[in-house]
Amino acid sequence: MAGKKAIVPETEYLIIGNSAGGIAAAEAIREVDREGAIAIVSEEPYLAYSRPLISEHLAGERSLDSMLLRSPDFYERNKIEALLGTGVARVDFDHKLVELEDGRRLAWRKLLLATGGAPIVPKLKGSHRKGVFTFTTLEDAEKIREAVNPQHKAVVIGGGLIGVSLAGALVHRGVAVAMVELMDRVLSTALDAEASHMVEEALRRKQIEIVLGQTVKEIVGRPADGGRVGGVILKDGRTIACDAVVFAIGVAPRTELAAGSTVAVNRGIVVDRHMATSCRGVYACGDAAEAYDFIHKTNRLIPVWPNAVAGGRVAGYNMAGRPTRYEGSTGMNALNCFGLSAVAAGLVEPKGDPTCEVLATSSAANGAYRRIVLRNNRIVGMVFVGDIERSGIVFGLMKDGINVRRFKEAILSPGFGLAALPDDLRRKRLSLPNSQLSEARGNEE
Repeated sequence: MAGKKAIVPETEYLIIGNSAGGIAAAEAIREVDREGAIAIVSEEPYLAYSRPLISEHLAGERSLDSMLLRSPDFYERNKIEALLGTGVARVDFDHKLVELEDGRRLAWRKLLLATGGAPIVPKLKGSHRKGVFTFTTLEDAEKIREAVNPQHKAVVIGGGLIGVSLAGALVHRGVAVAMVELMDRVLSTALDAEASHMVEEALRRKQIEIVLGQTVKEIVGRPADGGRVGGVILKDGRTIACDAVVFAIGVAPRTELAAGSTVAVNRGIVVDRHMATSCRGVYACGDAAEAYDFIHKTNRLIPVWPNAVAGGRVAGYNMAGRPTRYEGSTGMNALNCFGLSAVAAGLVEPKGDPTCEVLATSSAANGAYRRIVLRNNRIVGMVFVGDIERSGIVFGLMKDGINVRRFKEAILSPGFGLAALPDDLRRKRLSLPNSQLSEARGNEE
């Protein structure tokens, strides 16, 4: 980076990323250090907003104001310099400098890489045509909303959480939808087969065309306008006419700023149990980082919102000098598909693992389905569909590694709650810190 000796503004804490992890880190820093200078850099021009709500925004059910993570005066109240609408061009880790895409430079003492993930976009013939989108940001939602109307049909490539939420939003806007999924069922990495089938049925009831075990090999243009999307050709040769194509395959960790530096990168940025990277003074969290998974007992990519918040808080505390250990997270997903709610976490499909025991129950009366996966009488996975009110309590048992041998059958009963636990364990759970107890009670109401 040219001009290293020039005097540039210095900040005590520089956070790259203005979403869940970055905001959580800034708040944690302020709990410890009320005065140290904080700067947050984001390529998006918006105040921090909830990315999981962009499907509701596309559906017209959420305004931007109702999506904000914090009030508009958050940055001012917390003495945070918000540098929004400009990305980071490069980071000089040796000299603790960053250069922004608009040419400005900043010096920092502690750095957090909360850079998130980028949408996965395969190289397809015709993907340059007008009417091709991704769906991970508010800007994506705005572009799709402006481009489609009830006379249109859209092809959604991907049947995971992003694809399902997107399909729901498009149908809400009156747009016809075809979903193309490579695997033999939707939500194959988030839910087990039975729960996936329930979601598929909910989608089909809304006239969503689901094409399984297929990929799109080409995006073709319109007969009268080759520059605009006119349809897709599947791998098996079938053609689906459409007016828009949206990639909803997933996200890949954004690690480009760390490439070629002393910051260790595997699939994501490698961090320890304090969210610190291999470079002194540099931390990472959220979708970009490989953080500890308490089910798999190793570091993994866990691109879910709660993980970003938890990791960001731990990073913030450590950056400000309060030693804090990250207790870990695991894959946890929640969705509402046309009124059908589902929650899943941990190892939902043990895939023939002889050390695992699977218990499941379903109710035709209310369409509820519950499943837990046990290893050595400890919950390592859970799926709740329909009635999800008790899922928070079950997740707490899983996270804390509680031996549930004495009451494992009761966990799947409709009335399961704190009152169903053995007396000794219930007393222990009732002595949880107020925040955890409130969460447990909230899931019982």
